[in-house]
Amino acid sequence: MSHVPAPSGDSPFRAERTARDEAPQFVLPLVVRIERSAPPARTDALETAARAVLVLLGDERAHGDGEWAEAVRNWEDARIRKVVRRARGAEWRRAGALPGITVTGKSAEVRVFPPVPLDGWPKDLAKLQVSGTELDDPEPPLPAGPAEPVLWLNPDLEMSAGKAMAQAGHGAQLAWWALPAPARTAWRDAGYPLAVRTATPAAWPRLTAGGLPLVRDAGFTEIAPGSCTVAAEHPALRRDG
Repeated sequence: MSHVPAPSGDSPFRAERTARDEAPQFVLPLVVRIERSAPPARTDALETAARAVLVLLGDERAHGDGEWAEAVRNWEDARIRKVVRRARGAEWRRAGALPGITVTGKSAEVRVFPPVPLDGWPKDLAKLQVSGTELDDPEPPLPAGPAEPVLWLNPDLEMSAGKAMAQAGHGAQLAWWALPAPARTAWRDAGYPLAVRTATPAAWPRLTAGGLPLVRDAGFTEIAPGSCTVAAEHPALRRDG
């Protein structure tokens, strides 16, 4: 699939309406499982959400005549919105009965669903809470490997885990769009390995000035419009590689 990379839908230019604003608006729902007794680690939840977005984008049902293809096209023609909600117990089981894909990390489970109209969420997803996705890392995450795709978070922004999960998903999607077809295939065949890490203040200017895909948020929630939240670094996109 060929697609011209665009800012996260979640474009920073909210005052400048474009054809994307005039199109029917869709949203990609993600649900993270957060049980009271065993919440996932924050970084693992972010990484699992990012992989979930990639799994949906690479799924044959999202392309051509696939059953999700029209919804994905409608979503990509408008603002690229993602919303993360939380579920546990019976809520999680009901969400699992809806069409979608569950992606499992080391401690996290995230289910991604085909895009839905902005005001047309399925009932069992619409009643799930967006707030309450505060998560922690029991131990600091290890440094990313030198050949590993990395979604770098802005060190100057404070985001809830749910917000950061959506932003990591945006970054993964922009990296996917920017990759040539052979690199996409290789990434998919490898199971979409990636890391989500917070950049150091010293490294952030280099990451945002180096031509990497950048997520700029629309400012609908938590942070100011136009904020750069994620820089997506993939080995196939590095100028020196």
